[in-house]
Amino acid sequence: MGLHPLEFSECYLDSPSFREKIKAHEAELDKTNRFIKELYKDGKNLINATKQLGMAQRKFAQCLGEFQFEYIGDAKTDDEKCIDESLQEFSSFLRNLEDQRELMMRNITETLMKPLEKFRKEQLGTVRADRKKYEKETEKYYSSLEKLLNMSAKKKEPQLQEADIQVETMRQHFQEESLEYVCKLQEIQERKKFECVEPMLAFFQTVFTFYHQGFELAKDFDHYKRALQINIQNTRSRFEGARSEVYELMKRIRETPQEYRQTSPISYEGYLYVQEKRPPPFGSSWVKRYSTFVKEQKILHMVTFDHRSGGKIGETESVTLKSCVRKTTDSLDRRFCFDLDITDRPGTVLTVQALSEDDHKFWMHAMGGKDPIGCHLNRTLSKERGIDAQLDEVGLSFVKNSISAIETRGINDQGLYRVGGVSSKVQKLLSLMIDEKSNDVDLTTSEDWDTKTITSALKLYLRSLPEPLMTYGLYKEFISPAKGGSPESRIQAVHCLVHKLPERNRQVLGLLMKHLANVAAHSKQNLMTVANLGVVFGPTLMRPQEETVAAIMDLKFQNIVVEILIEHNEKIFTDAPEFCPLTPAAPALSAPTRHSKKLNRQNRPLAVYNPQVLDIQNAVGDSSSLAMEETSMGSNESVSSQSSSASASEMPLEKADRVTLGTSLSSGSSSRTPPVASCESLTTATSEKEKPEESVTGRKAKAVYPCEAEHESELSFQVGAIFNAVTQSREPGWLEGELEGKRGLIPENYVEML
Repeated sequence: MGLHPLEFSECYLDSPSFREKIKAHEAELDKTNRFIKELYKDGKNLINATKQLGMAQRKFAQCLGEFQFEYIGDAKTDDEKCIDESLQEFSSFLRNLEDQRELMMRNITETLMKPLEKFRKEQLGTVRADRKKYEKETEKYYSSLEKLLNMSAKKKEPQLQEADIQVETMRQHFQEESLEYVCKLQEIQERKKFECVEPMLAFFQTVFTFYHQGFELAKDFDHYKRALQINIQNTRSRFEGARSEVYELMKRIRETPQEYRQTSPISYEGYLYVQEKRPPPFGSSWVKRYSTFVKEQKILHMVTFDHRSGGKIGETESVTLKSCVRKTTDSLDRRFCFDLDITDRPGTVLTVQALSEDDHKFWMHAMGGKDPIGCHLNRTLSKERGIDAQLDEVGLSFVKNSISAIETRGINDQGLYRVGGVSSKVQKLLSLMIDEKSNDVDLTTSEDWDTKTITSALKLYLRSLPEPLMTYGLYKEFISPAKGGSPESRIQAVHCLVHKLPERNRQVLGLLMKHLANVAAHSKQNLMTVANLGVVFGPTLMRPQEETVAAIMDLKFQNIVVEILIEHNEKIFTDAPEFCPLTPAAPALSAPTRHSKKLNRQNRPLAVYNPQVLDIQNAVGDSSSLAMEETSMGSNESVSSQSSSASASEMPLEKADRVTLGTSLSSGSSSRTPPVASCESLTTATSEKEKPEESVTGRKAKAVYPCEAEHESELSFQVGAIFNAVTQSREPGWLEGELEGKRGLIPENYVEML
């Protein structure tokens, strides 16, 4: 389990566990800050101490290899796994490059030092300042609260009202600061993944620019670089989507905090001040305790916690409640008090004080007090929809009508489904189309509605359904396979779950996925890859019933499920699943085991990296050829399914630069799968100019890189080995040759012909 999500609703409870979560987030950011400082220091050594290059570079590599990103939630996407592993990959690259001594470290200030220092000062530095401000506001609020609670109830009413108003103002200000601080913490936690890794890629560009064999050796890193660029872009896109959802949730909670307060029919929790009586003449004292009342068992759990003493948690005390009675100010000169009759201690009455009148009412209601307040406390989430959308024949007709119009008129429009229409026109169109009296408009021929209005109306219809198309009931089951397991198990699990959907839901979902697959097939023109469509339709087609930060963090897994549905729509919606477990178990959350064979890149650099080509979404209009190429790659190479070949997913990267662009690695070909990268099953385009395809008969070849055989049919060899009778193999990317009397397969890009 990584870092716990910080729920905005907990800002209002301010529980001990919530403070512990905040501490964990702060500690992680402090660790990141120390990491960047150390990295910055080591980078300066590399620049200024050329003679000590080896020592400084090893330290730099060690620093990279030992650091690992923490993540929010209980699982990582495949993109995040590759980003996390990237630091270890970079460390390996540096250790190999250190052996060459020909690498000259220059001009890294702009590409590495400044971006990292900027991130540390502008992002991590502001968090530290916000932390001090948050701690100061905590001190001010609880001090004023205690002063209010200690105020005599016999004071004049205007004085009491004035004091209440002052504390209420401080409370609101404190909670505002808490909301902003929690939001900032989680934003930085997510942002650091790509903010720290991108400068590292730029650093490698500078390194290999000055390496005299850079161009030739960079080919071996090109495959990994492209994969990581897409990983970063996908992670950034999901971050932007999640961030907007988090801000919307924070806005709704800020407007109606009581509706989002974490209450349930089972328990109620919050702070209470408990009166502790002492022998005369010492009187009594009031101790603040975080209390949880379990309604069914009538047990009150209390734990001492003082925000001003470093957040130290005391021991938990539990008592069984017999009755609860409101305490009047006539018998006790304090407000918001009530007496608890405890069954564990016959004759003992525990006097406690709530934090406010509203809080007092909540506690009285929860404990079944003799002065109950008949208010409805359970949170009800009913989104106000101005449109009565239903999954009926009218809705099905609208979906078909919209798809037909989009595919006929606007399938090549750039930013299809991402560029929204005018809100008023979208509302008008949808209202018109779901009205049984006037839904006979043919959108394919009508000139009254442009494409972006139709796409926005279709998305609005899907979001306005009483229940998401993929249902609340199956939400967790759909999310579960996206969090782990092999590509094949993911597809099988989603396939089975789709056939659990109601017939009409499955019918509409099938129509939509077939359409989106067609949209992705035109991604060179519309720039909407499978990954981009997943970002757009993930939260539209599936969402949990309860809106929380933890649920928003699952948006990235919703996107993966939609990617699987798009890529495999024909199989999933045409054929019934052959086998489905009676009770689908959640797949393992750990990352797939990588091949034990370490990457050996002796005398071989990575690739030149240009961070400007990452922003695929901005590649509209005058797009560069590289940006367009990477955009088109995403249409067939989303991270949802990966390679479905076990042998392919384990092959080392060195053998991986002769795969044709656009070829699906999960096509099920019976021939040997060309070797691919272990982290991502993306393909690399190799033109005919770069690699002639004519067969080689009876020639000799020399090994330029070492290789260890992974199968009996392959040859093991060292640099300089001479192969005889070398011919082209039937299997793409491989040659056949003889070495020391044994004939076997040789990776084509490991040798040069003599």
